[in-house]
Amino acid sequence: MSKARLDMAGRPLPDRTYPAETGSAGYQLYERTLGQWLEHWATETPDKEYIVYSDRDLRFTWSKFNERVDNLAKGLISIGVKKGSNVGIWATNVPDWLTFLYATAKIGAVLVTVNTNYKQAELEYLCKDSDMHTLCITDGTWECNYVDMTYQMLPELRECQRGHLQSERFPYLKNVVYIGMEKYRGMFNTAELLLLGQNVDDEELLRMKSQVSCHDVCNMQYTSGTTGFPKGVMLTHYNIANDGYFTGENMGFTQDDRLCVCVPLFHCFGVVLATMNCLTHGCTEVMVEKFDPLVVLASVHKERCTALYGVPTMFIAELNHPMFPMFDMSSLRTGIMAGSLCPVDLMKQVSEKETAIDDLKAEVERLKNRSLWERIRNK
Repeated sequence: MSKARLDMAGRPLPDRTYPAETGSAGYQLYERTLGQWLEHWATETPDKEYIVYSDRDLRFTWSKFNERVDNLAKGLISIGVKKGSNVGIWATNVPDWLTFLYATAKIGAVLVTVNTNYKQAELEYLCKDSDMHTLCITDGTWECNYVDMTYQMLPELRECQRGHLQSERFPYLKNVVYIGMEKYRGMFNTAELLLLGQNVDDEELLRMKSQVSCHDVCNMQYTSGTTGFPKGVMLTHYNIANDGYFTGENMGFTQDDRLCVCVPLFHCFGVVLATMNCLTHGCTEVMVEKFDPLVVLASVHKERCTALYGVPTMFIAELNHPMFPMFDMSSLRTGIMAGSLCPVDLMKQVSEKETAIDDLKAEVERLKNRSLWERIRNK
């Protein structure tokens, strides 16, 4: 009789084979596209919650979200997005961020993630370097107005009809989409895109879906540029879905988990370790649009989240919030702290105050500090 596998708090993990125990011969790599994963859960668990924004009580089941993704995919087709087109998204974790991710993936386009902190020169460099076809934006952040910066980059937008952009500096860029209801000269908004999509036959969408392979590029993420100009890393469905799958496997994820995501989706932390984990395990993604420790604490409390991600400063802000004692964190069982060095004292505080995170995985720049938690427990 095989010995039960336990997490670091002594609780039994699901009965399954773990890649770390089996070596390369034991890995099961899935050959599904992101769209196929989404449609799998929309069929298997149609009424289960997939995406939740607790602060505004916005909830999407797998089936309803899949329906919205298909409608947006047809909208993108209507403005000329096709297989291989590069579609940029410059936004915080707004509700339709993930809709654009899956909509582009379903039709074979490539989602180019744009750092929300980019300044003018960085934005223009990325749009030109990526041969971007369509740029999707929001209003921006407190220090950057994305609409104004887009008009500065593309003054032609103020004079042209939507979908007819002709820029000498950015010859590949044909469309700008505003993610929201507001209307801006030369830009489509989300509602208009969905309306245009009604003119695209379902058969055309099915045809484009059928041409997508799991080995096609679906995501382009730019490096930080600390050793030169940022470089676009081209990632396939196969890459990121399996990365997310094994992240969840090693954390004991099941369909019953609810992951609170307050890290940015433009980064691999948000789009791979979080979103692909939830996608491949059929669990719920509780989103936070912009990091706010109070919103994170309230979301974990209200939604009974079982996992929490963040960089060290996020955990510090949560632990030190004056209202922390008001919230029940007992549902948490695991998480990832990453992005920079994780201080031992912080890890101890997280274990003591967020009481159920006894198996928090301290991933430091891609598992450099893998044994950190063992060292803490032995102190």
